[in-house]
Amino acid sequence: MPERPLDRTDLRILRELQRDGRLTNVELAERVNLSPSPCLRRTRRLEEEGVIRGYRADLDRTRVGLGLTVFVEIKVGLHTRSNADALTAALRDIPEVVSCFMVSGGADFLAEVVVPDLPAYERLLSERLLTLPMVQDIRSNFALRAIKTAGPLALPPEPGPLRSGDSAS
Repeated sequence: MPERPLDRTDLRILRELQRDGRLTNVELAERVNLSPSPCLRRTRRLEEEGVIRGYRADLDRTRVGLGLTVFVEIKVGLHTRSNADALTAALRDIPEVVSCFMVSGGADFLAEVVVPDLPAYERLLSERLLTLPMVQDIRSNFALRAIKTAGPLALPPEPGPLRSGDSAS
């Protein structure tokens, strides 16, 4: 959570930037009903507070030659802090792992892996994942078709209307 609660203007800025991260500050300010200077101050504050983590292009995986997405369930053999930390570090260092979560249930970690094809995944599995000493079991779930990827976050509803005396900057 940010150090301070997000107000309606912050939420509007975040919604607009999720829709289009390439908006100029002037365009963003118009969409959220602010003048450019306060809009830029708010956006920079959201970046500094870590609410906005960054900006990047959303690429079509298939068009850049990465046609296989695999959801990999990883179970560790011995549940220790050092094993969890070592596996976390190892998964962060594998570029093909585009997202990863520590989860509850049958697996301990769930990693989303994106590779060109099945032989590339087999190499990653046999040469990197299965060689990790703390790994006890791996189960691979192959995506057949993408339904929704990189969707915007469902932000909380905006608080009530601004009252007289409230500041929009």
